[in-house]
Amino acid sequence: MKDRSHDEAMAELFRDDPVTAAATLDAIFADGDQGELLVTLRQMTKAFGGVQAVAKAAELNPTQLYRTLSETGNPELRNLNAVLHAMGMRLAVEPLSRPIPHV
Repeated sequence: MKDRSHDEAMAELFRDDPVTAAATLDAIFADGDQGELLVTLRQMTKAFGGVQAVAKAAELNPTQLYRTLSETGNPELRNLNAVLHAMGMRLAVEPLSRPIPHV
């Protein structure tokens, strides 16, 4: 049996189960952990054919996408939106279950 890295295993999971991929991103957005977001987006990029394929589908420069998804990356909203659309997903907003009191 061939050993797989964690990233490869996650990429396979995301490729085979887009509902899990979307739920994972949703949880990360709720937590607000940018580092985890970037790791997950890199794994998902691998699941959807790699940086070259995702960049082409998102109409982004591959070098720009590599930088955006790097450990020090800080994706702009338009790039994040483009990448998610290339993967068949979109951002969504919903109210908090417990609204923040007005100050």
